[in-house]
Amino acid sequence: MKVGLQIKANLENVTNLRPEGDDFRWYMKFQCSNCQEISASFQYISLMETAELKGGRGSANMVSKCKLCSRENSVAIIPESLTPYNSEDSNKFTTVVKFDCRGMNPVEFSPRVGFACDAVDTSSKFEVDLTENEWVDYDEKNQESVGVYEFESKFITIK
Repeated sequence: MKVGLQIKANLENVTNLRPEGDDFRWYMKFQCSNCQEISASFQYISLMETAELKGGRGSANMVSKCKLCSRENSVAIIPESLTPYNSEDSNKFTTVVKFDCRGMNPVEFSPRVGFACDAVDTSSKFEVDLTENEWVDYDEKNQESVGVYEFESKFITIK
């Protein structure tokens, strides 16, 4: 099943909010499709990390065995689906990445470090930490505050 992560935020004087680099870690909680068990802690997946699937069925960015039913499940990031969140998306849910999920689905996303964004009117670039679901800084070139506020996320099933 393909699942999309949608985010919504209020962007102040910034655009192009995106994960920075192939080593970006997407922290999520997962639910086993077989027994409905939800992981107790956040697990991360990254484009830089891959694991082989049993039986030579290819690879995924994360392969995990359910603690309750012992079923092997996997999730792969669809690299070409990565899309920045721009100023015109502000306050609207927009899909920023898609996952190919086999046997488990993400149920909660935890934004953390590793995001980046650009100033709307200058060439300023910023490193963004969304651990607190918001981020504030100051654009020296434009002499104005910049920020990401009211960060929300949800998962949708992609047909």
